[in-house]
Amino acid sequence: MRVLVVTNLTPDEAAPGRGAFVRDQIEALRRAGVEIELYSFPVGRPAYPRAVARIRRILRRQSFDLVHAHYGLAGWCAALAGARPLVVTFHGTDVRHRVAGPLSRRLVRRTELAAGVSRGLFEPDAGRPGLPQPPGRSAVLPCGVDLERFRPVHRAEARARLGLDPDGRYLLFPAAPGRAEKRHDRAAEVARLAGAELLVGGGIAADGMPDWVNAASAVLITSEYEGFGLVAVEALGCDVPVLSTPVGIAPTLLAGIDGCLAAPFEVGGWSALARAHLDVAEARVAGRSRAAWFGTESMAERVLVAYRELLDDPSNT
Repeated sequence: MRVLVVTNLTPDEAAPGRGAFVRDQIEALRRAGVEIELYSFPVGRPAYPRAVARIRRILRRQSFDLVHAHYGLAGWCAALAGARPLVVTFHGTDVRHRVAGPLSRRLVRRTELAAGVSRGLFEPDAGRPGLPQPPGRSAVLPCGVDLERFRPVHRAEARARLGLDPDGRYLLFPAAPGRAEKRHDRAAEVARLAGAELLVGGGIAADGMPDWVNAASAVLITSEYEGFGLVAVEALGCDVPVLSTPVGIAPTLLAGIDGCLAAPFEVGGWSALARAHLDVAEARVAGRSRAAWFGTESMAERVLVAYRELLDDPSNT
């Protein structure tokens, strides 16, 4: 099977970890025997016309069994270039954004398979509609987490590599502070009340993120919404406690794990639990077996099944 993967979830200097989960899925599919060519282009409006032209040239020169686009606007580029059959995975912001959201919902009609990274993306949220769910042409296909990369490492070891104080009190807010929907203000207040320094993501390369997770006593996910919430899986892969609002996969993922929280934000309760973890030299939770539910290999297998079912349907050839 030959697949062209198209995405604008492309790393750059400002966001060196952007789209790492897409690349992890690609590598897992390659290990499963799928031949994949990746076309990745930058974010930003000027890149889209060039991407359409480039994808069109690739499709003219090479033969693929299907095209798989990640993110709605990348899917539009593939559709306008004539990609068919076309699979599009929607990741969250492309569904909820005031501009990209309507475009993503329109794109569903032009795909052979519309995939959301969670079931919630097909449902309304805070007055915003979800993706259409045409019978037989939709699926839930998360990307998954590379659990070989996200694994427990002794906290002192991770802090030494990062140049952090071995005795410091650290919490991790694993997103760019400027992304309003992630609610950095909430995480900062929890850290203040818990007597901790708040480490922030956004500028961390994919290969470096496991050390930042392992260096923290807990990971704070204070978001208004998440398409899926892979960072919670990453933290559990490291056996690091997670405090999360009930967004994305968090309610299912964290249920029943002592030391973790999936609940509406309430600064008093959150800061008390964070403080309890900070007061322990090596706070850990039994999370890795739960994270395995959403490992890269098992999620890639779901994608491969979807590919095969799509290609077995004669209407898509």
